[in-house]
Amino acid sequence: MTIHSTATHDVWLTKRLALLKAEKEHTRRSDELARMRQELPWVKLDKTYRFDTEKGSATLADLFQGRSQLLVYHFMFGPDYEAGCISCSSIADSYDGFAVHLANHDVMLWTVSRAPLAKLTAYRKRMGWSFPWASSRDSDFNFDFDVSFTEEQQRQGRIDYNYARNAHALDLDPVPPPVVEFAARSGTDPATFGRDRPGLSAFAREGDDIYHTYSTYARGLDGLWGMYQWLDRAPKGRNEQGLWFRRHDEYAKA
Repeated sequence: MTIHSTATHDVWLTKRLALLKAEKEHTRRSDELARMRQELPWVKLDKTYRFDTEKGSATLADLFQGRSQLLVYHFMFGPDYEAGCISCSSIADSYDGFAVHLANHDVMLWTVSRAPLAKLTAYRKRMGWSFPWASSRDSDFNFDFDVSFTEEQQRQGRIDYNYARNAHALDLDPVPPPVVEFAARSGTDPATFGRDRPGLSAFAREGDDIYHTYSTYARGLDGLWGMYQWLDRAPKGRNEQGLWFRRHDEYAKA
């Protein structure tokens, strides 16, 4: 027997119309936020970043592949991880489907991580993905865009992530149990796991000039998480109990 409230259709419709009003307000607010993102000033980059790709060494300019816009997903896969972060893996499950649409809208999508390229391509093969993935292990890229940190920064409590200092679950002491489990499932310890973080950065190119236009982190990535958008409309929502999701090839093993 359900423990959720029940009602007649007429009562349901009254509440649904009230919800519809709130949903429309949310949609209009989302449109406003999109405009605000696009109105942010651009910051010209004065450093050349290099990446390892399947086609050899590449600069950030090369990642545009002739397009004027570039989106980079900062995937949590540090040099000492054995597998990519479960959360980032869930988000990445949708990339192949919409990357072609972005490309035809003058936007190139790349995923970048600090793990060696061989680890990244092996994991991508395991997951059945095909989107381009670059290694930034010999570059300042991750550090400059606040998604990777040094052991010294950890020890000194100088982690500036999501525009705040030491304000993330990975920075808590003790580390929350779910973070410990996520780290273990990536084949590493919580401290090592926490030296890489998720994020999205956007860039624009005009001639030979490249500009940083936007970055978002942590819950700012929820909108990219296709699974969330569906579950938020399911009767029981995300139903977040314990480690409530896994890599897509691990469910049968659960």
